[in-house]
Amino acid sequence: MTDALTALTRAARDAPQRTRWFVPGRIEVLGKHTDYAGGRSLLAAVDAGHTVTATARADRLLRVRSEEAGETVDLDLDHLEEPTAAADGHWGGYVRTVAARLAANFRGRLRGADLTVTTTLPLAAGMSSSSALVVGLALALIDLSGLAAEPAFATAITTPEQLGEYLGTVENGQSFGELSGHRGVGTFGGSEDHTAMLCGVPGALVQYSFCPVRHERTVALGDELALVIAVSGVEAAKTGAAREDYNRVSLAVGEILRRWQEDTGRHDASLAAAIGSGPASVQRLRELAADDDYLAGRLEQFLAESERIVPAAALALEEGDLAEFGRLADDSQAGAERGLRNQVPETITLQRLARELGAHAASAFGAGFGGSVWALVDAVEAEQFAGRWLEAYRARHPERAGTASVAITRPGAAAHRVTD
Repeated sequence: MTDALTALTRAARDAPQRTRWFVPGRIEVLGKHTDYAGGRSLLAAVDAGHTVTATARADRLLRVRSEEAGETVDLDLDHLEEPTAAADGHWGGYVRTVAARLAANFRGRLRGADLTVTTTLPLAAGMSSSSALVVGLALALIDLSGLAAEPAFATAITTPEQLGEYLGTVENGQSFGELSGHRGVGTFGGSEDHTAMLCGVPGALVQYSFCPVRHERTVALGDELALVIAVSGVEAAKTGAAREDYNRVSLAVGEILRRWQEDTGRHDASLAAAIGSGPASVQRLRELAADDDYLAGRLEQFLAESERIVPAAALALEEGDLAEFGRLADDSQAGAERGLRNQVPETITLQRLARELGAHAASAFGAGFGGSVWALVDAVEAEQFAGRWLEAYRARHPERAGTASVAITRPGAAAHRVTD
């Protein structure tokens, strides 16, 4: 299957009048809140996602309809800075963010279009439906407008990984090389989700490090295994009031790095870079964070997750040591509970129940404060396990019985253009 960047590049000089893109959700198997700190993640695209269908218009209107929301958002591409009636946290904010960034980076090149978004992805379930929307909208608009032929695009973005990193900055508002930052959606995240969606491998997990994005390993997930996803029923939102909790986790990394830079006079761009700067760096970072309980816990979580758990778990899975893989996933879950403090009773219950019911491994994933938990099980038992897991969870949390759900999946294909 042709990767997204190759498809965009081939079509760039003869921009189509109509295009359709599928963008998967993702499972963050391991790598909780590591990407924006320059750390590692172990990821999979899934077989559910958003489909964005786009048709070019002759005028400067961008009209986007979400079939899931049953709503349409209209934007005038010549007046993107003017406020709209959409409230903070409305999905239309993502539409505006993508359009405004592309219009700012490639002035005069963005075309008007009618777009329709359909989805098979559970929303606000930790599978990054919001980032999938950003990626899907961006791919469709880049395609229709032939932006991949622009010198600024072609110079800055030469690999699918760089495309994922750029789209991460579209969401968080940071600059990407000469492509200047512009607003963002108000969350201080990284490019893990976007990379998984653009670089996922069917039937395998991919290990990446970030800032910049670097591929480290691809680990096949044998056909004898399956991933079961349990949606807790607690919305893992990153908008509105939930944004403050989410941003606290990432802002803590920024504070640790600020203290390090001020103390050492160094200009390391990420926490991972600071850690790798010398043999005494970890001890000094611990000293600098010691006066703040949350900062100290956040540092220890990152050190364990990125430096030890992710590479060791990938190796264990590669060698078929499922017991060790499960132990490391348990360590990751404990780090989220103690260090990130982003778990809710429902996700904690789901992880514990999965292990009690015999899952090889299980962990919560995504931004936290709700969302989902994955469990690795034998494929032949996946359906029975999923039913027992959901039944046990509903018994523990009857208030979530109507919104909790389970799904069985395998690592799926990366984002791609859909041919009619």
